[in-house]
Amino acid sequence: MTTRNTTARRSEAMQGYVMVSPPLIFTILLLAVPLVAILVLSFWTQNFMEFDRSFTLANYREAVTDPIYGTLMGRSLWIAGMVTVVTVVLAFPIAYFVSFHVPQNRKALWIFLITVPFWTSYLLRVFLWKVILGFNGVLNSGLQGLGIIEEPLTFLLYNANAVVITLAHAYAPFTILPIYVALEKIDRSLLEAARDLGESAWGAFCRITLPLAMPGIVAATLIVFIPVIGDYVTPRLVGGPDGLMIANMIQTQFLRLNDAPMGAALAVSAMTIVSAIALLVVFVTRNIGRAPK
Repeated sequence: MTTRNTTARRSEAMQGYVMVSPPLIFTILLLAVPLVAILVLSFWTQNFMEFDRSFTLANYREAVTDPIYGTLMGRSLWIAGMVTVVTVVLAFPIAYFVSFHVPQNRKALWIFLITVPFWTSYLLRVFLWKVILGFNGVLNSGLQGLGIIEEPLTFLLYNANAVVITLAHAYAPFTILPIYVALEKIDRSLLEAARDLGESAWGAFCRITLPLAMPGIVAATLIVFIPVIGDYVTPRLVGGPDGLMIANMIQTQFLRLNDAPMGAALAVSAMTIVSAIALLVVFVTRNIGRAPK
């Protein structure tokens, strides 16, 4: 009987492997192989169109020692951090309102409205913010029309602030949805029990709602922070010289300077830093969740 059970389990496991193998192979071909290629390329050098395949760390030494790359990486981390903070802080009240105050039969409509921005092109939304924040844009024209300012504000566009505003708007739905899902999983009876025991609404929120919503907040943080580091379209269109990020330099190395190994080294360095920060965030939030209360 034991032998039959073992054989049956092996058969089920084999069926599972067969079912998983197509997407696994697809993932390896489209994700792992390019990453390995970029990693290998980062240890080469290039002279115009010719590659020198001799192993070298010169690209990484230049990435670490050249102040331009350090400045761009620091700016990229700052912009990504600001975008993450802004989106999470603004998204949490919306997700909380939809989860706790919108009737059950209308929640689907609210989620539908939240996803409406996905219907429009990302580039179109960036260009719209360029129109809004421009020297003669909607915002400056409106403020001048109301008599609040006499001359157009010049600090709204072509700087890091414009990049933060545009990216925060673009990634807002990505933060609302995971936080909403985490809030929906909270057992409402826990909040009722806390209120019955004399806990205030704010105390119940801090002791129950916020800790239980932390997985959604962490997911939203990573969903926003990681791709923002690699965004090069928005900084190019609304950032100006003071809003360019490390991804713009990677693009320049690959497409304009014909130095793919240097671009690959910068890409690997950026991925390493982002991965370390992501792991640190997950580690810290897990320890907070395990801390004695």
